[in-house]
Amino acid sequence: MRAIIQDKQGPPEVLQLQEVEKPNPEENEVLVKIYATSVTFGDVFLRKIPLVLSVIFSMMGMKRRKIPGHEFAGVIEAVGKDVKRFKKGDEVFGSTTTLKQGSYAEYICVPEERKEGVMDIKPSNLSFEEAAAIPIGGVTAYHILRKANIQKGQKVLIYGASGSVGSYAAQFAIAFGAEVTGVCSTSKIDMVESLGVDKVIDYTKEDFTKSGLTYDVIFDGVAKISKSYCKDSLAKDGIYLSARFSTEEKKEYLPIFKELSEAGLLKPVIDRSYPLKDIAEAHRYVEEGHKKGNVVIKVQD
Repeated sequence: MRAIIQDKQGPPEVLQLQEVEKPNPEENEVLVKIYATSVTFGDVFLRKIPLVLSVIFSMMGMKRRKIPGHEFAGVIEAVGKDVKRFKKGDEVFGSTTTLKQGSYAEYICVPEERKEGVMDIKPSNLSFEEAAAIPIGGVTAYHILRKANIQKGQKVLIYGASGSVGSYAAQFAIAFGAEVTGVCSTSKIDMVESLGVDKVIDYTKEDFTKSGLTYDVIFDGVAKISKSYCKDSLAKDGIYLSARFSTEEKKEYLPIFKELSEAGLLKPVIDRSYPLKDIAEAHRYVEEGHKKGNVVIKVQD
């Protein structure tokens, strides 16, 4: 099979397309033919950090794998004899957390059950590329945002609403019934408006903390502002949330995302799509820090 191999830390060029052996599923695993994957900021971070830091992060569970990649969507090609929930031909999406292999490959073996990492049936109304962009950004936004227990009519501000985490957070807050304000740069206003938010603030022209308005929840989707910075914009008992907060991948999240997607309440934003052979170019674009929503990789034609 074709796969992207990373033998050392460094610039995007360390990612090389090679032929490697196709994996075989164990008795409790399914073999997924990957149709699409993505490039997240986490992928970029793990690719380029110095070796000494890479070792430290490996000890913390963030291991750099020879085949990188954290999200996938595809079709189950084979199932182990002990697998109960999935069958051959199922269209699935998920993350590679705790797996020995990442998703920058044509095939991957995934256990039916695992303590960390998620996989479930893909939303029927989404393409493989759209579904592949959900598991990391979607789980991060949902897990953190649900801490606020948002109620209908509450005012929620999403800082960095044009990013992957921010765009999902905005849509989840809308689904919860909140009045949502998105903050982004000038070039991304149209995209954030397309999410269905009630108001958009261009941070290059207006500082939301100087408006005198207050919000029940402020969610920093890009980990760039502090609670102290926006404390005057929080309502009494208001809640500050940030993408810096720890997250947990729970298997019950993906069925929720499937339901929201099929109800028209959740739509992944795809900025750019690249073929697998252009993975270095995709990494370079994400590393520039100007993407809107998600950058995906088309693995299969």
